[in-house]
Order: sequence, then structure tokens, then C-alpha cells
Amino acid sequence: MSTATIKRKKSWFSTGNKLLYWVLPFLLVVLVFGYLPMLGWYLAFIDYSPGASLADMPFVGFKWFRMLISSREQVNIIIRVMKNTLGMSFLGLATSVLPMFFAILLYEIRSSKLRRLIQTMTTAPHFVSWVLVYSLVFAFLSVDNGVINNLLVDWGFIDTPINFLLDNSHMWLKMTALAVWKGIGWSAIMYLAAINGIDQELYEAASIDGANRLKKVLHITIPGLLPTFFVLLMMSVANMINTGMEQYFVFSNAMTKSSLEVLDLYTYNIGIGQGNFSLATVVSILKTVVSLILFYSVNRLSKTVRGESIF
Repeated sequence: MSTATIKRKKSWFSTGNKLLYWVLPFLLVVLVFGYLPMLGWYLAFIDYSPGASLADMPFVGFKWFRMLISSREQVNIIIRVMKNTLGMSFLGLATSVLPMFFAILLYEIRSSKLRRLIQTMTTAPHFVSWVLVYSLVFAFLSVDNGVINNLLVDWGFIDTPINFLLDNSHMWLKMTALAVWKGIGWSAIMYLAAINGIDQELYEAASIDGANRLKKVLHITIPGLLPTFFVLLMMSVANMINTGMEQYFVFSNAMTKSSLEVLDLYTYNIGIGQGNFSLATVVSILKTVVSLILFYSVNRLSKTVRGESIF
């Protein structure tokens, strides 16, 4: 074996290449589950019929893109769906700071047993499906034998039970409150890890300088958590359009559909409910474009506020 061949083999197994080999399986997963499904965007440019061969389906160009604005009624539907999506997404962003403050409060609890108990109780709802959450809400808010309605009637606040699940008022706030309750404990875990990564010598120096616990939080903990907050904010903003559909699907009914039909649920209703997969694909493409715009916008905001970009 020549010297050149030996050197070439050694270069293949250098430290940098070994790290690349470790990354390759993850890149393959991203390729298979992240990029290959984008081939399905072809459905947006054909007149797709389930069960038929793609080669036999006529190419229609931007027909389904024009369909989104084909009539005044369709435009009103898109405006309503986008308003619901962006409205609840902005409420989610407004409450995204709560897990950070909740993590700070947990960290400041001196009793480790009490801290673990609270963290366990607040993290458990994350693993409960939205179907079970709906069952719990129904049990508490039901007109017939609902705990909340019975208490309100017994205490004289109302004369007759209120059907909260059919009441279309303040649905955005109701959904946001449920999402915060379900996810605040889980979201706080990352902030707790970030707090543990803050240099403890900073707290010791602050104690020597006479800083109390509040000043330590304001001048050490919160600034130390801001990088983590901005990274999570960037991810949340980039996924503003992807609100998910499970929560809104189980709580949606004839009375609340106008307030709960977000973009993901609208795509599901068009694709699965009406069988129009081409139009549903067009909506998904537009979601991707808007998400990319929002992603780069929050990165620009981070550079303006912190002086450095996130990526």
C-alpha cells in the first residue's frame, strides 16, 4: 500500500470526519422526514384524485393558488382562519415569558421536596392528551352536574348553569389559559437547566456586595436567561402559523368553530374532511413561506435587542 493511500485513509478517519460520521444519521433523518415530504408539494399543481396515478393527473398550474382568492366568501374564510391563527399565536407569545418566571420562582424555593412536588404536579399535564383534557373540562364545566356550575349556582352568582363549552365568547383566552396550564411546567424545565448553568460565583459576589434575592434575580438570573428566552422565542415565532390542531379539534363544535378554526384545522377540514388534497397542499405551502418570514424577522429582532443574531 502506497504512502499516499495510507495518508488518504488517515484523513478519512480524522477527528473532524469522525464527528461528521456521527452527524450523518441525524442528517438522514432530517432528509427523510423534513425534505422528502416536500415532494408532496407537487399536489398543489395538479388536479389530484385519491387512488389514481400521479402521471395520469392533469397539470393545472396555479389553479389552486387562485382558488384561495376566487370569491369573496373564500377570502372571508381565509381572513377569519388567519385571524384566529395569528390571534391565538400572539396570545401564546405574550404568555411565553410565564415559564421563565415560573422557573425562577421554582428555583427560589428553598425546600427541595416542595420544589420537586410543585414541578411534578405542573409537568404532569404536558403528558395528558387533549382528549383527556377535554374530558376534565367537560366534567368541571358541564351544564349537568358540572362542578363549577354547581358552585356558581349554590353561591348565588348565577341563576342557571352556563354552557361554557358552547359559549363562543372569549374562546381565544380560554384556549390560551388551557395551553398555559398544560405546558408551563414542561416549558420551565429548559429555563431551570439554564439557571443551573449560570456561574454561581456571580451570586456569591452579589451577596458580598449586599444584594438581596430580588436584586440577584433582576441583575443575574434574568439576564442569564435572556439568550435561552430569545432562542425559544425565535422557535415560537417561526411556528406561529403551526398552532397545531389537536386542541382546537376536540374543543370545536358548531357554535365555536368560527373562533377555533385555525390554519392547521382548516387544512385538515379541507384535505381530510372535503377530500381536496390539492387545496390543502397550497395552504401548507403558504404556511411554510410565512413561517420563514417570521423566522428571519425574530432573528433580526434579536440582533437589534441583544446585538447579535441567534443563528
